[in-house]
Amino acid sequence: MGKIISIDECIKLIEPGSVIMVGGFMGVGSPHRIIDALFEAGTNKLTLICNDTSMEDYGVGKMVVNRQFRRVIASHIGLNRESGRQLTANETEFELVPQGTLAERIRAGGAGLGGILTPTGVGTVVEEGKQIIEIDGTKYLIELPLRADIALIAGTKVDESGNVFHAKTTRNFNPLMAMAADLVIVEAEELVKTGEIDPHLVMTPATLVDYIVFGGVS
Repeated sequence: MGKIISIDECIKLIEPGSVIMVGGFMGVGSPHRIIDALFEAGTNKLTLICNDTSMEDYGVGKMVVNRQFRRVIASHIGLNRESGRQLTANETEFELVPQGTLAERIRAGGAGLGGILTPTGVGTVVEEGKQIIEIDGTKYLIELPLRADIALIAGTKVDESGNVFHAKTTRNFNPLMAMAADLVIVEAEELVKTGEIDPHLVMTPATLVDYIVFGGVS
């Protein structure tokens, strides 16, 4: 049925060593069925770009515990003790990015920009190794864009063409990530016929979505 694939077909598209973006905010709006299948498959050496590493027994947090990431780019890891342990033990590479900066770096990746300017982090450890420029007396960091091989996002309601509606806070990083990856897979809580979603409510358009997996979203 066009873009609709099985969970097994989805997992086969994610090769060891891939860079993946995963939507969600502490697991809200994350594609949990896909995450669980990746956990069971043990796909490893992945680079994760995500708002946070959730908790040890939930969402991408389980994959952290399962040592499936070689690198993590996130804004927050504090609720996952294993993330903190792996960071301090230098077992996994972590790049901690202020949340607004993370969102804008992903947005820049999707828009084809060379980077963004932000004053956030100037004068702190965040500026280490980064270029600083001054405009009208204010210093800014040049933050580079982020892109991924695959974006794994979640939708509350998805039509068969791939148009996506994200309810309330489940929207979070999902639409941004759909613009910043070579391949986009959306997990649908509810799958409907094309045209059943009011065009005004489409938050991630079908043109950005390559595949649809039908499964539960929390």
